[in-house]
Amino acid sequence: MAGKGPKQKSHRGAAKRFRVSATGKYKHRHAFRSHNFEGKNAKRRRTLRRDAVVDARDSRRLKRLLPYD
Repeated sequence: MAGKGPKQKSHRGAAKRFRVSATGKYKHRHAFRSHNFEGKNAKRRRTLRRDAVVDARDSRRLKRLLPYD
């Protein structure tokens, strides 16, 4: 049996913040959605509910931080 290298560990901070979509893209929650909603209009609040997609230029870094996702 060929020797395998050690397992890689997921970056726990990134694992709590990012998820992989069905198409393989990384999703995250929007910022600025915890309080002070009176100062934000309805369209902005509605958009903040949905997950945002990480830019393709940053997904290479996330692939290294989350090797098994």
